[in-house]
Amino acid sequence: MYVIVAGGGKVGYYLAKDLINEGHEILIIERDRRKVERINDELGTVAIRGDACEAATLAEAGTSRADVVVAVTGDDEDNLVVCQLAKIKFSVPRTVARINNPKNEHIFKLLGIDATVSSTNIIMSQIEHEIPYHALVHLLRLRHADLEVVEVTIAQDSTIINKPLRDLQLPPDSIISLVVRDGQVVIPTGQTSLASGDEVVAVTTVQYESALRKVLLQ
Repeated sequence: MYVIVAGGGKVGYYLAKDLINEGHEILIIERDRRKVERINDELGTVAIRGDACEAATLAEAGTSRADVVVAVTGDDEDNLVVCQLAKIKFSVPRTVARINNPKNEHIFKLLGIDATVSSTNIIMSQIEHEIPYHALVHLLRLRHADLEVVEVTIAQDSTIINKPLRDLQLPPDSIISLVVRDGQVVIPTGQTSLASGDEVVAVTTVQYESALRKVLLQ
């Protein structure tokens, strides 16, 4: 399988390295000359210098015979352009785009990109729950979306124990998205009641993080 990777940063480098180890033909397109030289020194001659947003560069890379084009630059707009060019102009069977801002995922799918990968969404779905040093831990700030993902462990003397979530006075733009109880994941509903020791993952805006803190730690 011939795979073209647009972007020679850490994501592109390690993706290409794994694909090479699996026996696939790989070509990385990267603008930065130093990155191209480093990749070629470490992985062999698998990178060219160029702008994957330009049709001429994609033509030079042999995109018309590529099985997959993967765009993993740090810029969502560039990733979208690369995948659209590959899909429309070169008829590539499958395009995959990295998304840095989760809000853009709908746009990518609407414009025909075959698959999207959002590191933010992956982190949110794969959060590893450990006993925090503080009762409320900032797990991830989604700066572009102005969102805050936080985790709180319900204390033994909490006043919200046994209260259904629908009865909690959560601040605007806040939602309890996940509860871990005795090592088991619970997808909460309005009827779900919290218990002592529950690890709760909540999403809110930066503006209402303090108000959410007060509700969950009362």
